Amino acid sequence: MEEPGFWDRTELAQNLMKELKNLKDTVEKYNQLRTQYEDVQTLIQIGYEENDETLLPEIEEALELFIQELEELRLKTLLSEEYDSCNAILTLHAGAGGTESCDWAGMLSRMYQRWADKKGFTIDILDFLDGEEAGLKSITMEINGYNAYGYLKSERGVHRLVRISPFNAAGKRQTSFVSCDVMPDIEEDMGIEIEEKDLRIDTYHSSGAGGQHVNKTSSAVRITHIPTNIVVQCQNERSQLQNKEKAMQMLKAKLYLLKQQENQEKISGIRGEIKEIGWGNQIRSYVMQPYTMVKDHRTNEEVGNVTSVLDGNIDPFINAYLKWNAQKKSEEIS
Repeated sequence: MEEPGFWDRTELAQNLMKELKNLKDTVEKYNQLRTQYEDVQTLIQIGYEENDETLLPEIEEALELFIQELEELRLKTLLSEEYDSCNAILTLHAGAGGTESCDWAGMLSRMYQRWADKKGFTIDILDFLDGEEAGLKSITMEINGYNAYGYLKSERGVHRLVRISPFNAAGKRQTSFVSCDVMPDIEEDMGIEIEEKDLRIDTYHSSGAGGQHVNKTSSAVRITHIPTNIVVQCQNERSQLQNKEKAMQMLKAKLYLLKQQENQEKISGIRGEIKEIGWGNQIRSYVMQPYTMVKDHRTNEEVGNVTSVLDGNIDPFINAYLKWNAQKKSEEIS
């Protein structure tokens, strides 16, 4: 950073600043944990020397907090794959089920946005399509923060909701599905060449807030890559040109991952196959009736408080996935 011309390349400089902050935060957390550990040892020593059992609750509380924060730091060391430090682009698509599935997509969108807020990450909505009566048919959001993709890659798959539908006059229990796709926002040049003849570019009116400008101009952009049938779209930026640039960046990232996937099986952990949005393909179930439970079918992690999970408290599932994924890779190597 002290080299002359460091700030001449703004994007590189900003990325290095993010990396530096992350390293400083890690060192600071490590030093804080050492202090906590020493404090617990001191309390235990005092308790023994003075034979003071009244210190036990304080020792147990301090030890529990230390173990919890130590585990969080340990899990952070598992975020070491190539794209883990990147921002994440997360897309939700409502499955079959009409209004109920659209409402479920809206609930999941809120869940991920609340989670990002708690992490101190920022969110940009790149594209969305409202449901006809409620919720969302689809939404694409960029979640900006160090290791955002490393955490959110665990969310990729089909999410199932079981509840008594507020849209069903008979009050019957209903099951809905929403697919979640997560990819890293790869900013550097990936060397992906795309021929114009392979693209179909459509423009349309943005559906978000923005007053007369949004209503009168077709600034939103949808790009279809004909050979792979990959579709990306963006309506977040102010101009059609900016939306096209962002959509092209997303397309290049997807094509890059597809290319890597063909050459290396390990990249399948980054994106993998998109499964049908329906029965048998869910990674996680959120059950609100006849009992309350959220269960991840890969790790068997369970949480009984569905409301808390839908309020953005998904770290237990993310942490369980990181452990499970590390264990799986260790077994593959051995």
